[in-house]
Amino acid sequence: MKLETSSSSSDPAEAADSSMSSSSTGKGAGAGVIVKPVVNAVRILRYLAQKGSPERASDIARHLSINPSTCFNILRTLVAEDVVDFNALSKTYSAGLGLARLVEQLVTQGQRVQMAQPLMHELAARHSVTVTLWRRMGEDRIVLVSSESSPTDLRIDMPAGQRLPILMGASGRLFASRMGLSEEALRRAFEEMRWARPLSFETYLREVNRARRRGWAIDDGYFAAGVVAIAAPVCDPSANMAYTISAVSIRGQRDEAEIDALGDALRDLGHRLESVLY
Repeated sequence: MKLETSSSSSDPAEAADSSMSSSSTGKGAGAGVIVKPVVNAVRILRYLAQKGSPERASDIARHLSINPSTCFNILRTLVAEDVVDFNALSKTYSAGLGLARLVEQLVTQGQRVQMAQPLMHELAARHSVTVTLWRRMGEDRIVLVSSESSPTDLRIDMPAGQRLPILMGASGRLFASRMGLSEEALRRAFEEMRWARPLSFETYLREVNRARRRGWAIDDGYFAAGVVAIAAPVCDPSANMAYTISAVSIRGQRDEAEIDALGDALRDLGHRLESVLY
């Protein structure tokens, strides 16, 4: 997250960078375990895609320096998942139609996010906020996929690619209201998170329940000091919350009525984006 002014300045205070680093999550971004079979599967897929012609398992294993038995088992799994094709006559493997479809789906998703940007920009300009679109990634993370800043002198810039714990911030309160966690499980997850200013679990739980009732949530400077964030859900056709749409601004700029109006506007935008993203 970066606070920017529209005019250039040499004063670093006017462009103070407040990075959302892994220290705020309690986990290092690179602390994950590398799973070697997964790495080898990706290497095999990349090799077959670049090669463009069928290859025998023994040749693939030799070229990539993978144990032949391991390579064969990975190839057999990839065939079962329809991302690699196997020719029984020539005993060769090639990139499958399923892989092409997977890539096609990713491209389509990117195009749909681009279609959402004009709607995000409209709300950003109307309310003088930065509007962000977050996508759920697995069970414990969300990632920023798009951001639109308001054309004002002072704005908050948030580059795509940032990842946050799924229960953090305004979006986190929304997910917490829908994930079906017991109060004890939610408390354990809450205690692992670090906040910019003191926040009790009881207050967090009240805000989660309030988000469930009104369809949008707020984080008033607890995740990032001096910043207020309001978020609303964007659901897939199965009514699962796959994205959140969020508005970010400097604390103290709006009274309660204006915050309520912004929350309602985000909730409405979330409903509109459901027909754009799906």
